[in-house]
Amino acid sequence: MLKPVYAALLLAGTGLGLAACSDSAETPSEIAPEGIAGLEITNARMMLPPVAGNPAAVYFDIAYDGERNLALRSADVAGAERAVMHDMMEYDFEMTMGEMPPLMLQPGDRVSFEPGGKHVMAFDLSPELAAGGTTEVTLIAAGGDKHSFAVPIQAAGDER
Repeated sequence: MLKPVYAALLLAGTGLGLAACSDSAETPSEIAPEGIAGLEITNARMMLPPVAGNPAAVYFDIAYDGERNLALRSADVAGAERAVMHDMMEYDFEMTMGEMPPLMLQPGDRVSFEPGGKHVMAFDLSPELAAGGTTEVTLIAAGGDKHSFAVPIQAAGDER
């Protein structure tokens, strides 16, 4: 009764071993591009801090025309040790900045990450991030889907 189970395991193990020895490498055309269907990012820019060592801010506009609701949970910025999605909120009758909950998007939604509102804070920046260059920002949705886009880097005094 156990012989069929052992035979199946042996065949499965042999197949895995042969697949591991294969000479064919995965070509770029076989790798799915990173992106969330229906999510479009425009007007992206990173504003460097006026004082070295402080965090940078990333702003952009989102247009979502996907087929179902989407929750953006977090962000990653290439060249930063960590990134946090922030928003301005009222606390004790004063406006304060804090970490925002997941951004819930429905098909047709348009949202701006802009000065004085939603934005991504990028902490502990690499010295390689300099005005005139670019970096990559990745938005991570609930469930793990990712959407990456290029972001031009601007000096602190540039127009936002």
